[in-house]
Amino acid sequence: MNFRENAYAIQNFLTDCRHHIHRNPELSFKEWETTRFIVEKLTEMGIDVTTFEDYPGCIAHIGGKKPGRTVFLRADIDALPMEEHSGVDYASNVPGVMHACGHDVHTTSLLGAAKLLKAVEDSIPGKVKLLFQSGEECFVGSQYYIKHHCFDSCDFIYGMHVWPGLEDGKVDFSDGNRMAACDNFVLKIHGKSAHGSTPNLGKDAIVCASAMIMNLQSIASRWNDPMNPLVVSVGMIKAGTAFNILCDEVELEGTVRTYDRDIHLAIDDAFRNVVESTAKTYGCTVDIQYDKLEPAVVNDHAAENEIARGAVAKLFGKDAVAYVDSGMGSEDFSQIMEVVPGAFGFLGIRDEEYGAVWPLHSDHFRVNDNVLPIGAATYAQVAYDYLEAFAGEEE
Repeated sequence: MNFRENAYAIQNFLTDCRHHIHRNPELSFKEWETTRFIVEKLTEMGIDVTTFEDYPGCIAHIGGKKPGRTVFLRADIDALPMEEHSGVDYASNVPGVMHACGHDVHTTSLLGAAKLLKAVEDSIPGKVKLLFQSGEECFVGSQYYIKHHCFDSCDFIYGMHVWPGLEDGKVDFSDGNRMAACDNFVLKIHGKSAHGSTPNLGKDAIVCASAMIMNLQSIASRWNDPMNPLVVSVGMIKAGTAFNILCDEVELEGTVRTYDRDIHLAIDDAFRNVVESTAKTYGCTVDIQYDKLEPAVVNDHAAENEIARGAVAKLFGKDAVAYVDSGMGSEDFSQIMEVVPGAFGFLGIRDEEYGAVWPLHSDHFRVNDNVLPIGAATYAQVAYDYLEAFAGEEE
């Protein structure tokens, strides 16, 4: 089979699907119409689909006519709460909601892969399951499928994400760290109000919060091994009612990012020690909410990563196999990788002539439809080559 040639042959199908999904974005956990559209397309292809009465998203089932392993492919389907200013003629029809993270591209690419794989279903040495996942942007979208044992029969899972920093036509499935673990914290600092002219009569929660923000940086610069990336960032401060009144309550919210599993497990205590000791120093108290949202995405299965890179080279040549530096962004694909082995790749979309240069989550974000066959063919070839590499095995 020639997945590349066949993917370009369905360019119109891919473009129509992507434009429909892009025009009709839905927020996390509300992707019912998106799910309905996906199921409709899969059903038209003659593919069996599993849906869920109480949760969006679905799982398509292809193959199984020959013995072998089961491989999953995953695409996320949710959009972001943003007003679109991309300038494309298929922009969002929904006020305040936009596909600004490329999930419409992921979804369309996986629909294309479904069409490609269905056409060669009789020759597939095993089973391919396609997960169209709800709620990635809210960090916990994959948990539903995990709790409902959707991966019990899965031997391996591959996922991809569009990447504006990587030239279109290139795909990355590098080994090692890919995306960071992500924690969230909310701190409520309680002081004592007083007039601004008599600070000695109060406990200034703003001064305490300022010191706390600075002291938290010592976790990254002094507590942490400098050879391991660690980020502690405060992104929100809520405080104050008047310019001449000492504030008695401040709320801080932020994030912690790391790759190291041991650091991720141990950082809670270090974080609490800094926060509580700073509050005590300034005569304040503090309520701490610290949530571990996602572990890191680490491609630590060398053979399966090499299969993916080989698939890309087979499709588009060795020059299409790229390397993307790891970053401190996060992905809830990592939660699936906690229960089943997997690998995560990046699909290049940068096209300066088209204007596809904006970062993820920008209201100007845009992707050229020309990358859709690349995504579809990559998904299909990776799945097929994985199953072929382990043909006849059933774990």
